[in-house]
Amino acid sequence: MRTLLLLALLTPAAFAGWKPLFNGKDMTGWKQVGWPGFTTEDGMLKTGGGMGLLYYEPASFSDTTVRIVFKTTGERGNSGVVIRMPDKPKDAWYGVHNGYEVQIDSSGDDWHCTGAIYSISKVSARNQKPTGEWNTLEIELKGDVTRVKLNGKLVNEYKEGQAVPERKQWYEPIRGPRANKGYIGLQNHDANSIVYFKEVSVKE
Repeated sequence: MRTLLLLALLTPAAFAGWKPLFNGKDMTGWKQVGWPGFTTEDGMLKTGGGMGLLYYEPASFSDTTVRIVFKTTGERGNSGVVIRMPDKPKDAWYGVHNGYEVQIDSSGDDWHCTGAIYSISKVSARNQKPTGEWNTLEIELKGDVTRVKLNGKLVNEYKEGQAVPERKQWYEPIRGPRANKGYIGLQNHDANSIVYFKEVSVKE
């Protein structure tokens, strides 16, 4: 009976080998740097405020797939998933310059839209759903290769060392190699960019 009860409590994600990093209730395990914009609402993480980064503090990850389920509330909804941060960030920009930001923004060009590695690697396709609908972003970290799937479609594949555009603005990532193992974070961008997250999970 006890075994059946435990099985009943397991989510489909747990059966598939996914480990939730967000518990669906509060920000246990997560730490905010920069502008304190994240809140929880109805079992979801909600962005707000100015530029900030909410990162998962207990562990860093390598050879991992990160799954993010999110929805935007407007055409200019702006956020991102920051990966490959070698150390715990001290400020909101650490992840942008020392890791990679997998962009969430339906309005950007191919280098700055959902699924792009911000200004480093452009998308090969656009596959974001309309405002208000849930999207699934899967980011595979395998050695020095990063693959991004959006709603089941491969939209980006980047290998360390491949050619990248010249850095043009201070807020664009510093060019150079990134760590194979690093911390994971979610970006809050500005007060008008409200993005909801209902799942953050990893499969190692």
